[in-house]
Amino acid sequence: MTNDNQLLLKDLLNIATRQDDLLWEPFHPGVDIYRLYGDGKGAAAALLRYQPGASVPKHDHTGFEHIFVLSGSQTDQNGEYQAGTLVINPPSSNHSVISVSGCIVLAIWEKPVSLVANG
Repeated sequence: MTNDNQLLLKDLLNIATRQDDLLWEPFHPGVDIYRLYGDGKGAAAALLRYQPGASVPKHDHTGFEHIFVLSGSQTDQNGEYQAGTLVINPPSSNHSVISVSGCIVLAIWEKPVSLVANG
């Protein structure tokens, strides 16, 4: 992990006020990613930034996924999660995600996720 990432993690709850300082990359239409570690082939952690109305299609979890909502809110089939919520999706689960108002989340993946065909 880089020194920049270590500094970022010391003030993660205020990321919304500093989001323009990060080098976000496109992840999915309307969703940007800032990788903390990993390359999507194994364990990984990243910040995901959803624009209002953006979504991630249905995907399968091969390992645990931990989502900590840092700002805004996101919704899946199990409900809406406001800032401050920790969501744990277990292995063999799947869901799609939308953020009506936009949000930033910390995502930690034990193993890669895979998109569901026609999901």
